[in-house]
Amino acid sequence: MPIALNLLLALIIGSKYHFMIRFLLVSFMFFISFSQAQDIKSPSEFLGYDLGTQFTRHHEVVDYYQYIAQNFSDQVKLFEYGQTNERRPLLLAYVSSAANIQNIEAIREEHLKATQGLGTAKTAIVWLSYNVHGNESVSTEASMQTIYELLTSKSSYLDNTLIIMDPCINPDGRDRYSNWYNQYKNTPYQIDPNSKEHHEGWWSGRSNHYMFDLNRDWAWLTQVESQQRIKYFNQWLPHVHVDFHEQGVNNPYYFAPAAEPYHEVITDFQRDFQTKIGKNHARYFDANGWFYFTKEVYDLFYPSYGDTYPTYNGSIGMTYEQGGSGRAGLAITTEDGDTLTLKDRIAHHLTTGLSTVEMATNNADKLNSEFKKFFQKRNFKYKSYVLNGKAGNLNALKRLLNSHEIKFGRASKGTVKGINYKTGKSGTLTTDENTLVVSTDQTKGTMVKVLFEPNAKLSDSLTYDITAWSLPYAYGLDAVASTTLVPQQATDNNTSKSLAISVLNPSTYAYIAKWESMDDARFLAALLNKGIKVRNAYKPFSIDGKHFDSGSLIITKADNEHHKDFLDSLEDILKKHTSIHLHPTNSGFVDKGKDFGSSYVQLIQKPNIAVLSGEPTSTLRFGEIWHFFEQQLEYPITVVDSEYADRVDFDAYDILVLPSGRYSSFINDSRLEKLKEWVANGGKLIVMGGAINGIDGDTGFSITTKKNEGEDPNAELSAFDDAQRERMKDEITGAIFKVHVDSTHPLAYGYDENYYSLKLGTDTYDFLDSGNVAFLKDQTTPVSGFAGSEAQKKIKNTLIFGVEDYRRGHVIYMVDNPLFRGFWENGKLFFANALFMVN
Repeated sequence: MPIALNLLLALIIGSKYHFMIRFLLVSFMFFISFSQAQDIKSPSEFLGYDLGTQFTRHHEVVDYYQYIAQNFSDQVKLFEYGQTNERRPLLLAYVSSAANIQNIEAIREEHLKATQGLGTAKTAIVWLSYNVHGNESVSTEASMQTIYELLTSKSSYLDNTLIIMDPCINPDGRDRYSNWYNQYKNTPYQIDPNSKEHHEGWWSGRSNHYMFDLNRDWAWLTQVESQQRIKYFNQWLPHVHVDFHEQGVNNPYYFAPAAEPYHEVITDFQRDFQTKIGKNHARYFDANGWFYFTKEVYDLFYPSYGDTYPTYNGSIGMTYEQGGSGRAGLAITTEDGDTLTLKDRIAHHLTTGLSTVEMATNNADKLNSEFKKFFQKRNFKYKSYVLNGKAGNLNALKRLLNSHEIKFGRASKGTVKGINYKTGKSGTLTTDENTLVVSTDQTKGTMVKVLFEPNAKLSDSLTYDITAWSLPYAYGLDAVASTTLVPQQATDNNTSKSLAISVLNPSTYAYIAKWESMDDARFLAALLNKGIKVRNAYKPFSIDGKHFDSGSLIITKADNEHHKDFLDSLEDILKKHTSIHLHPTNSGFVDKGKDFGSSYVQLIQKPNIAVLSGEPTSTLRFGEIWHFFEQQLEYPITVVDSEYADRVDFDAYDILVLPSGRYSSFINDSRLEKLKEWVANGGKLIVMGGAINGIDGDTGFSITTKKNEGEDPNAELSAFDDAQRERMKDEITGAIFKVHVDSTHPLAYGYDENYYSLKLGTDTYDFLDSGNVAFLKDQTTPVSGFAGSEAQKKIKNTLIFGVEDYRRGHVIYMVDNPLFRGFWENGKLFFANALFMVN
């Protein structure tokens, strides 16, 4: 009670009755607060239907959280941290005691002091994330019941615990699923798993607007939902983070502890506390007779999950998986003959959510002390990662590091010794003021090790996702990992510096720009979109004492003499594309190479591009292409769905992209002949991954699947228990390989003689008669990640990227995926070359 009110009471009533009146007032206030909690509407009461009998649309979820925040304004702080691509709000609800909410900023600041080994924080911070996969729709429903219980029956948890709830990470996907289900379900529902309501179409609710899996995007931050969320996650760095999921309908519930492999940076306490939480969950599940499993399937290795990313930032990061997902609907019959209902699924997620908070509440002091220990100086083998490379790739990496609040600096002129990423052996790297230095001696040091180390230590080859992601390879940089702390100077974290506008002059003959990164591809796309004509050089050349490689862009005054706003438009483009450096020249007569009027300097045609969608494409692979064009390249495309593709006149398009998928039954003889005729007449066909299987063969194009040797007849038979591990000999679980490149080919402009490719499987194709642009020879040991012994043999002497000239047109083969999850930065220029350079 405020001091002023105490004084007022003393003056009015007198000191004799002051303490009695104060007691009565406090009691009355407690009664009012208790009555408020009793009167607050549960989700079922607010929504007008029993929770679990309908799927709640996102706007209704938002309405409930707003209602809770208004009625518990002293205990709940609701914040909209962003919007999705489809303009749905993204929310965070901060839930705690009134005293904690009143002091929430002081609690946050004291908590973060622990990352510097300081402070005396006492409050446990728990972050609960729901519905990252849209059709795993139970968790948002459970979140509403969870916040209600925390404010009523479990309010004692809030005295020393602050809970941050994200009720729906993926509202676009969730509403897509909810609307689909409401459209197709029986009334009230049909439990028969053969019913339509249990079979989503090609585009399920799992992904976001661009069909990305947001649970693989925590580290790469390619999606707007991830980019907005990470800002606030980094402001808190919670002690505990839970990512609520669903799995197949026939699976029992999964909770921590996780399966191997665990990344080696995970501390003993992080391991042990997962087990402690799991045992608490088990206590409740056992009491209810519910089935569950632990220590299987879901590992803690790949860094871009909703459990691993928080773990590598000091949290107890966990995934909880309920059986159900998009197939379950409101109720479904399982293979055991039981009926799994949405209400069942809600009860399970509600139980583990509350159990997690309970464990945090009961162990707040331990969580705070161990969190502080996590950020103490750790004795990692490599203390510094030192990187050289093309400016565009370095700038892209800097943008990612800035988003993660990872500090970096620049080196001085000299040399640095360490493990060379190109050779895998000890070597040196020459440094200058453009060299980037990223040290583990910082708050995010553990994350630096995980993202940059050359080859993450793998304790078990049976993993749930890719096993290699090292950023120097992903960004195409020359790098060494040094065991010493390399001195670094402060650098300007702003990666945008406008330098090119000053060179614009009406009398200039031409402007030249390099072609070496996605920055340059975006610049070219912007020029073409504005109607500015651009040439590219098919041979290296020198002019005005400067050297330019093949692929360099040449913008001439003569080509654009009929563009009424040529220089003004160019200036507007340069204001946006600030990393571009233009070299002005007053002549087309080169010092060395081909003059600007040569047939080796050709106009780049603005292509009209179509991309196939729907069956038989993979939604993830289509989404990567869609996102690449709209959000990265900013170049228009026409999306043609397979349902009506036969009725489309593809002569209106210069390029057709076939995303990876399963094409064997889709591309029949008639469709194949039409494709061949279109290419023969000058079309450019870009065929990615699994799509190649649909156009090869005797009647297809010239690419052929590699024939492999049969099984060794003398090989020992494996025992049943060993069968899964034996199969791993034939698998590649996302590993990085050093690939040979013909850098003289237009598909490889901007690349050196080697490229590091992320290989995701063992589909293999023989070399083409000509046009083998990127390929593996005899050396197929991965530089990072796991590849089975037999798989390594299988991929010897195989194609990675190639171009087949087919009469007047071209077929471009991309066996590996240069756009994988939007984060393999150094692969993207291959795709841009396929669009603009191969003619």
